[in-house]
Amino acid sequence: MPRKEDEKKDKKKKSSSSSSKDVVDGKKSSGKDKSSSSSKTKTKPAASAKSAAASAPLPKPRPRKIQTLEEPPKKNDYLGDLDLPSSSDSEDEASGTPVQREKPTKELFLAQRSSAAASKRMADKERKMQEKAAAMKADALRDDDNVFDVSYEQQGSGEDSTLSATDIKVHQMTIRAKGKILLENTTLTIAAGRRYGLVGPNGKGKSTVMRMIARRQVPVPENLDVLLVEQEVVGTEDSALESVVAADVELVGLRKEEAELTAKLEGLQVDDEDGGVSDRLNEIYERMNELGSASAEARASKILHGLGFTEEMQRRATNLFSGGWRMRISLARALYIQPTVLLLDEPTNHLDLRAVLWLEEYLTRWKKTLVVVSHDRDFLNSITTDIIHLHDERLHYYRGNFESFEDMYEQKRREMNKEYEKYEKQMKAAKKSGSKDKQAKVDKQAKASAKGKGGKKGSKQSEGSSETTTAAPRKWNDYTVKFEFPEPTELSSAQLLQLMDASFKYPGRDDFGLKDLNIGIDMGSRVCIVGPNGAGKTTLMNLLAGDLEPTQGDQRKSHYLRIGRYNQHFVDALAFDVSAVEYLQSMSGLRQEEIRAKLGKFGLSGHHHLQPIMKLSGGQKARVVFAAIALSNPHILLLDEPTNHLDMESIDALADALEEFEGGVVIISHDSRLLSRVCDDAERSEVWIVEDGKVEEYDGDFEDYKDELIHEIQAELDEDEREEEERQKALQTAREAKMKTKK
Repeated sequence: MPRKEDEKKDKKKKSSSSSSKDVVDGKKSSGKDKSSSSSKTKTKPAASAKSAAASAPLPKPRPRKIQTLEEPPKKNDYLGDLDLPSSSDSEDEASGTPVQREKPTKELFLAQRSSAAASKRMADKERKMQEKAAAMKADALRDDDNVFDVSYEQQGSGEDSTLSATDIKVHQMTIRAKGKILLENTTLTIAAGRRYGLVGPNGKGKSTVMRMIARRQVPVPENLDVLLVEQEVVGTEDSALESVVAADVELVGLRKEEAELTAKLEGLQVDDEDGGVSDRLNEIYERMNELGSASAEARASKILHGLGFTEEMQRRATNLFSGGWRMRISLARALYIQPTVLLLDEPTNHLDLRAVLWLEEYLTRWKKTLVVVSHDRDFLNSITTDIIHLHDERLHYYRGNFESFEDMYEQKRREMNKEYEKYEKQMKAAKKSGSKDKQAKVDKQAKASAKGKGGKKGSKQSEGSSETTTAAPRKWNDYTVKFEFPEPTELSSAQLLQLMDASFKYPGRDDFGLKDLNIGIDMGSRVCIVGPNGAGKTTLMNLLAGDLEPTQGDQRKSHYLRIGRYNQHFVDALAFDVSAVEYLQSMSGLRQEEIRAKLGKFGLSGHHHLQPIMKLSGGQKARVVFAAIALSNPHILLLDEPTNHLDMESIDALADALEEFEGGVVIISHDSRLLSRVCDDAERSEVWIVEDGKVEEYDGDFEDYKDELIHEIQAELDEDEREEEERQKALQTAREAKMKTKK
């Protein structure tokens, strides 16, 4: 027995000695190479940081700090290059325990050198990737007007000479962006006094056409004043009201001149024996009267009020407003000066529901030429007299509103696809015969047939057709998209979210808050949150989500509840330097194929899946966010302005998905059609009005609430029209009296 115990002790001692020797070799080697390693890059910590960044959930993007080869090592960190084993021997050394050291072997030296070289290559590769990502981001954010190339047929003296000077007509127009064709050999026609809706899938050139007209890169009659509302007003010390009135440059100039001349006359600074100054003043007064100087501020104030500005906000300096509110000021300026041709690109994006309904009613009374790009079907249905459809690199024209266009387009699509099938069948037979003459004959007959049908008069859908050249029939492949949210799992509690006797106020903001909140959300809830911008709709949504906590009262949430959030500022939550696939993989852990299938369902085309998110458009980023929401398997959806970056097809797909979703839905939106579809079930739908610090449930459904707003807006605008008619009558009376005096 004693011998066995001695053998065990000897084995244990040998094992301990062997372990110490291995570690000592490493320490001795590092001490020997101290002078050389101090000049090397500390690569292991950099690689560790990269690994941590890859495994962490994707928060708001921050530039990653990547150590380069030129970065000096940290103090007393001369072991940075060496891959040392984890050991407690360092503690023994620090405590003074004698440790035996041996010279490093040749194999260890070569391994260390290989590790350093590999780390150097990895750091260099990561640095280059960072530089490439930065260059791609800069290129994506660069707004270069020179990327667009436009060509068109020069205006002749034939048929075009019959057009009035207030029409815009461009033949054989082709527009390219970085070599990619957006429009080819098409005709642009904008007739005076018509209200056009320019529609088509996102990214196909609608906004580009608007910019070409506004910047006169296509022929536009010189006597037309064209205004495109696409940028927010520059923030200054001028109030919102002053900024709108200042849009009338002529009136502002006349007022300034009138003040200067009046001051000179009163101060006897000029000799007016011949009456020249007085005559000029009379001319100024007459012109100012024609421009409605006396009512200028009142008219501007009514427009701002319609767009959601209170009296206090109208007096506030423009540099104190957010970008969305300054966009409203830009829109108000355009409506105030009433240009001959007004171009509006997604004018409803920054408006609340009441402001959208006001603008809708205001533009139905617009007497001049209007072109609008919008994703809001109800908005287009109300204001348009014509639809321009950008399809298949052509502009196609339809008389009537958007609803009429859809019916005519579907009929035309069926006819075109029928012609295509006939052409394909004949061409297949000709190719089978092997005769090139037969193939040419089929092609010639198809083109002749297309030319004959395109030249028919009196057909609504072909009126104004852009087909200036004939081609063989092509299949019309419609753009389709389908959103889908998974069926939520069952939860035991009836109320999934509750606010009980809750109040909230931001620190230092006595002018804003929500109080006496007693609301709840269950699995079948359908809630539309409405109210003016700035009233607290988003704050209420953040309280429900748990992003904010009540300053008073209780906030309760089911323990296993999963919430899908869509915020109107969702872009800030995306990592710009990764692809959509990488972003979703980090959240879900699914394979790339599964992620790409999910993105495809939400309408993001395949070639965008692996692009950096910063290269995607607003609508494409929205699809990434919706795919992320679906992957989270939510019980409740909290959606804050989900339609801002979506096209019509995607909004319809979202509405379909929300109707099929069996969980709860709480939504803030200015799209009345979407709200009508989400809250169409009277039994489970609710309308919450957020205003004056309170949340009250409306007694009725959403359609009742919408009708009430429309009647209120119509009464306001009717009164404004009566006042303007009286002003014009008074002006006409003054003119007639002046003419009689001259006679």
